Amino acid sequence: MTVFDKAALEASPLADLHAIASELSIDGYRRLRKEQLINAIVSRQSGAEAGADEDSSAGDGDGDGAPRSGNARRRGNRGGRGRGTGDGAAGRDGDRTPRDGDRTPRDSDRTPRDSDRTPRDSDRTPRDSDPDRSERGGDRPARRGGGGEAKDEAPVTIEGVIELLPNGSGFVRVSPPEASDQDVYISAAQVKRCELVTGDKVTGPRRAPQRSERFASLVRVDTINGSAASEVADRARFDDLPSEFPVEAFKLGSDDATLEAIGTLTPIGRGSRVTITGGRGAGKSHVLRLLADTLAADVSLTVLLALTGVRPEELSEWKAGKVEPQAAVTFAASGDAQDHAAELVTDQARRIAARGAHAVVLIDSLDLLHPHAARKVLAAARNIKDGGSLTVIAASSKPFGGETTVITLDPALALTGKFPALDLPASGTLRAELLVGDSGAVAIAKARIKA
Repeated sequence: MTVFDKAALEASPLADLHAIASELSIDGYRRLRKEQLINAIVSRQSGAEAGADEDSSAGDGDGDGAPRSGNARRRGNRGGRGRGTGDGAAGRDGDRTPRDGDRTPRDSDRTPRDSDRTPRDSDRTPRDSDPDRSERGGDRPARRGGGGEAKDEAPVTIEGVIELLPNGSGFVRVSPPEASDQDVYISAAQVKRCELVTGDKVTGPRRAPQRSERFASLVRVDTINGSAASEVADRARFDDLPSEFPVEAFKLGSDDATLEAIGTLTPIGRGSRVTITGGRGAGKSHVLRLLADTLAADVSLTVLLALTGVRPEELSEWKAGKVEPQAAVTFAASGDAQDHAAELVTDQARRIAARGAHAVVLIDSLDLLHPHAARKVLAAARNIKDGGSLTVIAASSKPFGGETTVITLDPALALTGKFPALDLPASGTLRAELLVGDSGAVAIAKARIKA
């Protein structure tokens, strides 16, 4: 039986502790707090080891020929053979010698078993001190019945997005944001060594799961967000980087009248925080798809797409475009699932911007996110001073506050085919002169007066 030490149990998630408690037949384990559950597992393991020693001692005695012979004599005496004769009395006295002698082999049999424990205990030393053990997924306790060898499988390089767990370890989600059986476990030691955070996109070889494991394990981290792992080890924290208002506008040259009007009258720049608002039928998702196709043509940008709360038909339309969704959930998913999808993509973009590159996150839409999650996603947008940028452009039924650009579409114009369908009085860009110059800002002001 695999014995777990207390430190390993404390580092394990509650689900693994429940599985261990179930195999140890601990009554009412689901009602116990984590600390009580750990103590119960340790106590039950101690009792199980003692019971195993007693059982094996009795078994060794039964396997010895001398004790069986003595037992046969005792059964014969109980059967009455030699009763009433002096030989019978002598036989009973003589039986005591083999029985007393039986104890000698039993006691001596314990010596090899005690000595057998020495290699097992000594085996723990190299495993615990092995610096590479974490790369084999060894810092998590295996379930009872472990010790199985890994499947004979050639190393396979995988790519996915990191999602961390409360205990410091995590998973590489190969189809984010949904969990799947193809996800790969990454140890807490690897997470700490590479300074990984949720949203990092990593590659590396995996190790096939052992018989006691459900998931494959990541052997090492080769790349993080497209760069060698060694190059991003000393990166700065995104939230600690100074930011400033956007100063470089996106060039939105397009045949679409609405998109052209956006580029001229409500300019968007690197690091802008944008909501595209409007009532039902205003064409928010359509404009967002036009922006996605235009921005994807800029090789200096990494465009990431999160679909949260879309219709199944819209999901198909998005997948037919130039930008593949990084995370996609329909309106049937829970609010927490919507939040998770948007935050996962935004966290990935934060990593890109922190290393000096430029990322754009498109979200369709914010309506089914919890208000706190929606504001958190929008707040991630910034233009990092002397560095990269993170631009967030999201469809929404109404502004959330804190945007640098609000683009409001008029459903009456859109539904009657009058374009550009831009509600200019309700739209605007903060510090537009930084993006289009003073003359451009004056032209925007005049257009708003005429509208």
